[in-house]
Amino acid sequence: MTKSVIKVENVWKQYRLGVIGATTLRDDLKRRWARLWGKEDPTLTIDQTNRLADKATEPYTWALQDINIEIEEGEVVGIIGKNGAGKSTLLKILSKITPPTKGQVKIRGRIASLLEVGTGMHPELTGIENIYLNGAILGMSRREVRQKLDDIIDFAGIAKYADTPVKRYSSGMRVRLGFAVAAFLEPDILIVDEVLAVGDAEFQKRAVGKMKEVSSGQGRTVLFVSHNMASVQTLCQRGILLDQGKVLFDGNVEKAVGYYTTSTVNLVSEYKKQQNEKNQINEVQLIDAFNHVKSSFRIDESIKIRLKFNFQDDKRADGVRVGIAVAEQRGRRVFTTEVPVSTFSRNNNGDFSVTCEIPPKLLVPGVYKVIPYLHIPNVILFSCIDDTVFFKIEEKGSSFYLYSGKDYGCVFVDCRWQDAGFL
Repeated sequence: MTKSVIKVENVWKQYRLGVIGATTLRDDLKRRWARLWGKEDPTLTIDQTNRLADKATEPYTWALQDINIEIEEGEVVGIIGKNGAGKSTLLKILSKITPPTKGQVKIRGRIASLLEVGTGMHPELTGIENIYLNGAILGMSRREVRQKLDDIIDFAGIAKYADTPVKRYSSGMRVRLGFAVAAFLEPDILIVDEVLAVGDAEFQKRAVGKMKEVSSGQGRTVLFVSHNMASVQTLCQRGILLDQGKVLFDGNVEKAVGYYTTSTVNLVSEYKKQQNEKNQINEVQLIDAFNHVKSSFRIDESIKIRLKFNFQDDKRADGVRVGIAVAEQRGRRVFTTEVPVSTFSRNNNGDFSVTCEIPPKLLVPGVYKVIPYLHIPNVILFSCIDDTVFFKIEEKGSSFYLYSGKDYGCVFVDCRWQDAGFL
């Protein structure tokens, strides 16, 4: 039977804006007076969403609002959301760096946190001395730390610099050492923020592998914050989506990532330049079978992509190709298709108007972007339009609806199945 190791109950966190310091003398007097009379703190009545782009109209803002989360032993939980959603604030409260304004947090076990580059590292101490320091903070004996010392240094890849003060390390080296210390000193709960993005690709891969080992092999709890959705899906089984300080979704990690990627994209069905330019793609439209411009399609609908482009260089015309790439919102390219421009007719100004049709029952539900381009392969790229046209495939009646929330790829394939008989 699993047991709860983290319980967050009705947690709110408020910050003061515009001045240095947590409060003012007037607010202190208001709070003390309210406390004497058993009333609610009057400075906590401001209910304002934490939108980074909005101009502040009040001196306070809520970084977290009524957070209720329960995490069990051995769970690997991905915490995702936009910048300013409250992810780092929540981790700081769990790590006991800052207290909640209201509510309570119950934690069972030792916590190791890696929230910022250089967390827990004293710049004047050497790498080895910092390892012993962090072990002591976690309540480990010198003998226990010594048993893990070689593994930590080897994983961090700092053997040459182990006796050098940390202040002379690069940011990547500090992250490698900090993560190795946090992972190998056997905490009950490992909290890792976006800092892993500072490391190189090889280290990120090893770090994700180590977190898997810590959670599955040793039964420890991992909280992982990242904007890399592929890493979140690879590592985590559960996802918590925060938005403006509130829990928007808590459940299956695939569904959480799906909600996040959909919410961060504005579906755009067309792109058009103000003036036609030579040797450029000037217009892109998404249309259905009835020539209606739209950005949401059912699985069983075909999608037409109408391109208008200009090409006037007759000397190069034979080698020029026009194409489109379709990529899913997580960055994975699904397919690319292209044809020579000589396939099509043009008017006297060198303008082309063509369509490319994506057949029905090809793309699985999700958000996709269209990347049209005009080029001579391996010679010159005349035009490429990225991050402008997005569309959504809606789940309507597919047999895979039974497995909603699972990652079953990017495309449907109508494979041939038949009875092979018995030998």
